[in-house]
Amino acid sequence: MKLHVDLTHNPYDIVIEEGSLHQVGEWAASLWQPQKIVIITDNHVGSLYAEQVKLNLEGAGFETVVFDFLEGEGSKSLTTANKAYEFLIKQGLTRSDGIVALGGGVVGDLAGFVASTYMRGIHFLQIPTSLTAQVDSSIGGKTGVNTPLAKNIIGTFAQPDGVLIDPKTLETLGKRELVEGMGEVIKYGLIDDLKLWDVLSEMSGDTDAILKYAELIIYRSCDVKRKIIVEDEFEGGVRMYLNFGHTIGHAIEQTAGYGKIMHGEAVAVGMVQMARVAEKKGVMPAGITQKIIDMCAKFGLPTDYEPWKVDDLYRALTHDKKARGNSIKTVIVPEIGSAAINQIPLEEMKDYLVKE
Repeated sequence: MKLHVDLTHNPYDIVIEEGSLHQVGEWAASLWQPQKIVIITDNHVGSLYAEQVKLNLEGAGFETVVFDFLEGEGSKSLTTANKAYEFLIKQGLTRSDGIVALGGGVVGDLAGFVASTYMRGIHFLQIPTSLTAQVDSSIGGKTGVNTPLAKNIIGTFAQPDGVLIDPKTLETLGKRELVEGMGEVIKYGLIDDLKLWDVLSEMSGDTDAILKYAELIIYRSCDVKRKIIVEDEFEGGVRMYLNFGHTIGHAIEQTAGYGKIMHGEAVAVGMVQMARVAEKKGVMPAGITQKIIDMCAKFGLPTDYEPWKVDDLYRALTHDKKARGNSIKTVIVPEIGSAAINQIPLEEMKDYLVKE
């Protein structure tokens, strides 16, 4: 299956196909001339796939080397980015050479950031291997790194030349790593795709079902994001819908310490908390919170997190990229399958952090 991201300045395709990792060289050769390629990956994904991808690219005429770093959200930093820059310089990468991001969301965000800033920008490809990266972070051109005070606060918009998704890579994920990706999938059903929500409602919640339906849920999730970013590439309007659950979710990730709670888990908790308070305030419909709780719980996602420290979460929110002066734009779901922006004074945002 293929989806075309029809952007004005840098259109590209998302290829979703089981076994496609074995054709990565042929795919890259259809997009790029022979050149030097640096595969950026983490030590875990690298041990599984880097050699295979390297050999495949070399077989297609590319000169290929691998840069890897310690897996985990804590490595998505300027420190790791600087190590990557030094590696690229030593390898003699020029503006006509490229980067391949091979891994989950941390790898894709960091590799994209490095590609977009090295020599003021070289081209790159995304090969996401986690469910979160396949349905969300590898698409749309957001790159970035974290600081101790805020997640993704330093970054760029830089579109890849292509995205290659092989659902078979999900089979090598641990259960928790697979399940956390469902946080983003559920989000897509809530904000835009009622049919996807219905598919999720019909599925059993075990990992076998996730793997069985992987190609379908990846396709539908990617299609929602593709449609939104074509309309709003730089997050000036509807692209903010993709942040449902993320305002609180990012604050949870940052205050917990990166890596203590996974991104999709934090998004799930963020969606539940946002819905709980928005429903009380009458800006989301009665009963929707329980539907979100039930859906998240079915797939094994958390719907709460401890320790819940309102003051710490609020401080983290004030550094959120969506904050504007004394207010912050949040996303609500007026009904399942649609989304809207709700601009909230920062002081009122404290209400959204208070549990029942």
